[in-house]
Amino acid sequence: MTAIRRIQKELRDIKEKPIDGILVEPENDNLFVWNCAVKGASDTPYKGGTFRFKLELPSNFPFKAPTVVFQTKIYHPGINEEGHICVPILRDEWKPSVTLSTVLVVIQEKVNNPSADDPFEPDIAALLKTDKAKFLATAKEYTKKYAA
Repeated sequence: MTAIRRIQKELRDIKEKPIDGILVEPENDNLFVWNCAVKGASDTPYKGGTFRFKLELPSNFPFKAPTVVFQTKIYHPGINEEGHICVPILRDEWKPSVTLSTVLVVIQEKVNNPSADDPFEPDIAALLKTDKAKFLATAKEYTKKYAA
């Protein structure tokens, strides 16, 4: 019961103060599953793309972190082929005090700022380090193909 009250409050907060570039919609009135999307920022290779992901809340939320899986294919060093995103806040840095707004902002930040540090996809991270132009071209191509 605690989880539902907390999730309702978090959802209300997000609806009252929307995060620019993020869309959130509970799936078929199931508060534990959110269909979300992040828009690629204009100064990134993801510009013009909308990247959909599912945020699933565990029954013991907020004591356990939500899981996030991208459904839109993205060429990114921090998001793997299966759509899992590598952010510490969803792993070992999770605390019950972390809000879902914060989680969404961290995801948005990660998507729009690809980094070769702490990669989920070492090959993509290596390309970002060694041939940034090729990385950017491939990321733009994926965006056009899968996220437009």
